Amino acid sequence: MADADPKSPVSRRELLARGLRGTALLGIGGLGGLLAGRSARAHTVWQIDPAKCVQCGRCSTSCVMEESAVKCVHVFAMCGYCRLCTGYFEPQPNDLTTGAENQICPTGAIKRRFVEDPYFEYEIDEALCVGCAKCVAGCQRFGNGSLHLQIRHDRCLTCNECSISVVCAGRAFTRVPADRPYLLKGRV
Repeated sequence: MADADPKSPVSRRELLARGLRGTALLGIGGLGGLLAGRSARAHTVWQIDPAKCVQCGRCSTSCVMEESAVKCVHVFAMCGYCRLCTGYFEPQPNDLTTGAENQICPTGAIKRRFVEDPYFEYEIDEALCVGCAKCVAGCQRFGNGSLHLQIRHDRCLTCNECSISVVCAGRAFTRVPADRPYLLKGRV
């Protein structure tokens, strides 16, 4: 078979065959890229960087779950165990008691327990926490920042595009390795 003259016109059939081959190669390359991207994401999960969180409150309302997968986490090693915890009490509480009117948390998710004078321990009841970040904002404003938000992966659907990350005012959402899914404050 003789080589075709490079100046000779290409037949309609040959043009169609070349186009189909090119499209097939492009499709195979695109599919490979898509699968590689999904494979890389399968090994990562969404998480909140506590250093970037601005406590906007959107975690409680923007999650696709009926109850947000974002919960408050307490880093006990950073806590001052204060009598007047600004993550627990309203800015101007009527009294330093556990009365609902004195608490900053709208659902009563933070439990206060006396340790010894003048120390108290504060624990998060995750079943009650809605991820509103009011306690986190209070703790950061006047306290040492031992309260922060994290995505609880036993509750999260691991959406491809996290709906909260899209509206996050502080751009605090990031992907982290699935084998190390939490970004604890002070270890970011």
